[in-house]
Amino acid sequence: MARRGYGSAGTTSDEVNINDSLTPMLDVVFIMLIFFIVTATFIKQAGIEVLRPDALTAEQKPTVAILVAVGPTGEIWIDKKRVDPTSVRAHIERLHAENPKGGMVVQADRKSTNEKLMAVLNAARAAGMREVAISTEK
Repeated sequence: MARRGYGSAGTTSDEVNINDSLTPMLDVVFIMLIFFIVTATFIKQAGIEVLRPDALTAEQKPTVAILVAVGPTGEIWIDKKRVDPTSVRAHIERLHAENPKGGMVVQADRKSTNEKLMAVLNAARAAGMREVAISTEK
């Protein structure tokens, strides 16, 4: 009669240790997860849904540090926070100081007034912003 050998964990040599066979697969899964997290690009949003106006000419801006949205009722949003119209310049100055090479994109709703859009653009100019774009639908 043949004797079976016992492994260090008390299992027979005929049994497969499931933990040993899953370890390399889990390593690969975690490495892939880390790779996708590191290489993912995150879309920056203004904080509210804005219906942008159509434009015949559109140009892509690569570096955007500040995203400002003007809602349909005239409310102003910077970095997903509603901002008082009198403090727009201070917010833009602070964000521009954090990233001086980045530009600014303004998303104005179709129903918003030009007065609010011009107030944001004037605040950006007063804050020292040189790269300012208005977001439109292509």
